[in-house]
Amino acid sequence: MKNNFRSGCPIASTLDIIGDKWSLLIVRDMLLNHKMTFKEFSMSEEQIAPSILSSRLKLLTSYGLITKQKRVDNKKENIYILAEKTIELSSILIDISIWGDKHLRKFNEIDNIEGLNLERSLIVSTIKKRYYSMIQDIKIIN
Repeated sequence: MKNNFRSGCPIASTLDIIGDKWSLLIVRDMLLNHKMTFKEFSMSEEQIAPSILSSRLKLLTSYGLITKQKRVDNKKENIYILAEKTIELSSILIDISIWGDKHLRKFNEIDNIEGLNLERSLIVSTIKKRYYSMIQDIKIIN
């Protein structure tokens, strides 16, 4: 991938990839809701446009944050799997969720997320375990 970063700052570089309006929501849907297909992402509450979704999936794939695979039982449909380095973002997603719940609830009818009041490390480890368990059962074409 061509270097399209604004600066050498790690925060700025990270935001150049996942700081747009959609990329973290795609990662959220994959990690928390176990979505894997274009169709599943399209059905998210935020209603991402197909062209933007396609663009973001290509971007995330180009940086190795997700991989595009085919299932053994359905060779026509692409599925997307999070890379290990992207699963590491789970702690950031939880921190954003906790912050949003604490500070934005009065401005928006924010959904109650079960377990958000638990110890942060327990939440993160549970999310990771559930994701690993889900992808372990997927049979993909090598």
